[in-house]
Amino acid sequence: MADVPHGESEATPLGSVTDGQPGAEAVTAERNPAGAAPVESPWPRLGRGFERGLSLSRIVIVVPVIVLLLSAMASFAYGTDVFFRSVTHVVDDPELTNSNLGFLLLLTDLFLIGATLMISAFGFYDLFIGTIGSGRPGVRLPGWLRMHDLNDLKGRVISMIILVAAVSFVDGVVESKNGQDALYLGVGVAVVIAALTAFQRFGRMDERERR
Repeated sequence: MADVPHGESEATPLGSVTDGQPGAEAVTAERNPAGAAPVESPWPRLGRGFERGLSLSRIVIVVPVIVLLLSAMASFAYGTDVFFRSVTHVVDDPELTNSNLGFLLLLTDLFLIGATLMISAFGFYDLFIGTIGSGRPGVRLPGWLRMHDLNDLKGRVISMIILVAAVSFVDGVVESKNGQDALYLGVGVAVVIAALTAFQRFGRMDERERR
């Protein structure tokens, strides 16, 4: 190998690019000719389109909202039908008997179930679509029915379930002819109510700790 004269460096191999040398500009210009528009990757556009479609897909929540509302109306209609078919018996026998008291508790249960279904429908719509009648007075929901997250919906539904379970327990005790059966029913209902209450309370505490 021949010695390189003092003050001169070895020749740069063909095609190599070093910073600050004309060769870098030439290679860059060759890869991206002057005046050519920058090539945009299709992935960002696909990502934006997918996100837009995913955001619009929340409209399908209208299906369970409609089903819940229809179920609530069915529960109200059934309670009304039971009332009109049974009210004559109450009028004929106005004494506060177990049968009459059970009839009133059954009506309460049916209407409470309908209210629970309706609250669930409002909650789904409020959480996934938007606040009902936002900015329009007279159309807005009551303050206690507005839901800002899933914990609000869970709390209201659990509260209604506990109320329904309590009314059902009283109805069962009224209709029961065996004290032991009533005791077993009471223990079961108490366990369910305690579990739902603990789930609601500790669930909210965990959510606050995450925040």
